[in-house]
Amino acid sequence: MFENLKIAGRAIRTVFTADPITRVRRFYEIQSPDVEFAARRTHYMNVGYWSDGVTDIDTAADALADRLADAAGLKPDDTVLDVGFGYGDQDFKWLRERQVAKVYGLNITPHHVEAAQRRAQEEGLADRTDFRLGSATELPFEDNTFDRVVALESAFHFYPRSAFFAEALRVLRPGGVLATADIIPVSGDVVRAAIQSGPLSFVKFSIPKENWHDRDTYRQQLVEAGFANPEVRSIKDRTWEGWRAYMAERTNDPAFRAVVKPAVRKSMAAHWKNQDLMKRELAQLDYVIAVGHKR
Repeated sequence: MFENLKIAGRAIRTVFTADPITRVRRFYEIQSPDVEFAARRTHYMNVGYWSDGVTDIDTAADALADRLADAAGLKPDDTVLDVGFGYGDQDFKWLRERQVAKVYGLNITPHHVEAAQRRAQEEGLADRTDFRLGSATELPFEDNTFDRVVALESAFHFYPRSAFFAEALRVLRPGGVLATADIIPVSGDVVRAAIQSGPLSFVKFSIPKENWHDRDTYRQQLVEAGFANPEVRSIKDRTWEGWRAYMAERTNDPAFRAVVKPAVRKSMAAHWKNQDLMKRELAQLDYVIAVGHKR
C-alpha cells in the first residue's frame, strides 16, 4: 500500500494540486497495479487487521473488512453505500458472505469504478451492485435511501470528512448506521507536516488538515452531524505494526521477487529501509473504527 509514491519519480509531482478531489484521484492514478498487487490474491488497499498468526496482507485486509462489517451490523437484505470503495473487494465479500441485498459504491477514481463494474459483470452480480463516480461530500442519492453507509480506510481523504458525515446522515434511513475504518493522529499535538518516512508520505499528500484531529474531535463531529451515541474505538495495535512488518519484508518474498523487476525491488527496499523512523512515526498515528446511528 502506497509503496509506489516515491518510486513513481516524476509522477509524484502530479499529486500537488490545490483541488483536494483532483489530488486524491491523481494519488491513486500514479499507483502501479502490477507492483501494488504482485503475488497477491486480492486488490484491497487497506493496512489490514493483523490477528495473531496472520502473515499476509490479503488475509489481514479481509479481516479488516469483516471488522467494519461487524461494526456496521451488515445483515441480509441491507442496502449498503460504500464510499471510497477502491476496487470493491469488500463489497463482493459482503455480497457473498453477508448476503446484503445490494451495494452501491461511490468513488472519485475512474479506473477503480471501471474495474469494479467489470468484476460485477464477470461474477454475475451486476444487478446487486451499482458502482459509480461521485464525491463523498455530495452524495448523489435521495434522503433516507440506505440501511448502512460505510467507508473502509477512505474517509480521511474526504474534504472535509465532517461534510461526509452530514451527507451520510441524510441518505441513511432512520435506524441506519454509519461505520468507518479510518486514520487519524493519536493526539492533536502530532504535526502532520513532520512525517518524513517515505511509506507514510500519504499522510502529508492526501490527508487534508481539516481531517487531522484525534478521536475526541472525530466523535464530536459525528455528534454535530446528528448521529446518536457515536463510538470511535482504536484498533491501532492490530493494524500498523502488522502492516509495517509485512511491507518491510515484502521484497524478500520469493513469490514477489519472481514477478517484479529487480530495479523496482531495489527501489522499494530502499523506500522501506528506515524502519526505526517508521516505528516512531507510526506510534503517532491512530487507526479507528467509528460507528454512528441515525435516530
